[in-house]
Amino acid sequence: MTRVAVFPGSFDPMTNAHLDVARRASTLFDRLVIGVLNNSRKAPMFSVEERVGLIERCVADLGSHVSVAAFGGLTVDFAKHHGAGFIVRGLRAVSDFEAELQMALTNRKLAPQIDTTFLMTALEYGYVSSSLAKEVARFGGDVAPMLPVPVADALADRLASEPRV
Repeated sequence: MTRVAVFPGSFDPMTNAHLDVARRASTLFDRLVIGVLNNSRKAPMFSVEERVGLIERCVADLGSHVSVAAFGGLTVDFAKHHGAGFIVRGLRAVSDFEAELQMALTNRKLAPQIDTTFLMTALEYGYVSSSLAKEVARFGGDVAPMLPVPVADALADRLASEPRV
């Protein structure tokens, strides 16, 4: 039996915490699809196409069993489309658990055949979030510990093109 998992998120942008979870999930499953959510209610810094491309660059060394795809709608529908029996979610701290548990239970109700697997991010990335990394970068701080190199470079380029206030 092939174990297929999806790792969904907005990834705006992908952080080292996300990459840590993806790297470890890639060793647990026969196929891992990183799902980049195209959420029309949010105004992301990077387009869904840009996010997919950046993530592809970040996970290129994980193997051909790892892929990246954009999606909209329910995560369980995305999982079913890819034949996944698992949804991977990363946890940074206890504070993440309540919202993630509610989402996992909802997904379980919608699709009982799909299980959610939680992976704790590595200790050194427990504080990292996409919004925090963008904020640090906006004020000229060092984001190297927070972001993979391709993402840090793209973020610097994007911020350099924004008008200064």
